[in-house]
Amino acid sequence: MNSRHIVWFTFLLLLQACSSIPTTQNRSDTALHLANSQGWQSQILTTSSFHLQSFVPKNSKPSKRLTIYIEGDGLAWLSRRKISSDPTPVDPLVLKLAVQDKQAVYLARPCQYVKSDSCDKKLWTSARFSTEVVESMNQAVTELKNQFQASSLRLIGYSGGGAIATLLASERNDVDQLVTVTGNLDTTAWTEMQHISALTDSLNPADAWQKLTDVPQIHFVGSEDKIMPEAIARSYQQHFPDAQQPEVRVITGMTHHCCWAEHWPELLMEINTFK
Repeated sequence: MNSRHIVWFTFLLLLQACSSIPTTQNRSDTALHLANSQGWQSQILTTSSFHLQSFVPKNSKPSKRLTIYIEGDGLAWLSRRKISSDPTPVDPLVLKLAVQDKQAVYLARPCQYVKSDSCDKKLWTSARFSTEVVESMNQAVTELKNQFQASSLRLIGYSGGGAIATLLASERNDVDQLVTVTGNLDTTAWTEMQHISALTDSLNPADAWQKLTDVPQIHFVGSEDKIMPEAIARSYQQHFPDAQQPEVRVITGMTHHCCWAEHWPELLMEINTFK
């Protein structure tokens, strides 16, 4: 096969891969169908910078403690070099976790499901954990807390949502438990390990460790996760003094995507008894 054929073959593979990705509408419909099937409904939150997608239980009641599940980076990239035009998740994994919980809500990241005038590709790449993004998420968290008349929060973040949850916990005084699932807890260590560009416009959760020493934390990682390996959570953990290091739990057989939803009931039991 000559070089021209190789280039053409590569182009066809890329075209096929892109065409197999569900449209934004299809991705939104999948999440909405899941929510409706579990007695949840869509809710759009308006912050100073973005409109944010949330899903909440129908006929919800006030809750002294509210659990907020925070979405990951979603479809941020189509390939290692091609940025996605829309970061809405293909698989609503975090929503699958949330609907299994009691007194919980789901919160997407900026520009997922709902477009805002300020949406720009940097918001799901280099600036995915920027001050602007964190502030917007913080406003949404406060709105949800007020809506449910909660006095305390448990934040559960998946992948990049783990970074957001950690940064939020470092800025708030009402978070009584921080949980991450394959969380990006040290962005510097992660970009260096994966040999990718530094997140130059983002905050690094590991830099906020001093504000988190009194927050109960448990961080789940998959033993087979090649995207966010155990070393990232360990790097974050090692920022803390020995006596204050947060819990890191390695779950055997888990990857970055599989099989958290299937095992979530048993992990929730562990979370609920963790102090």
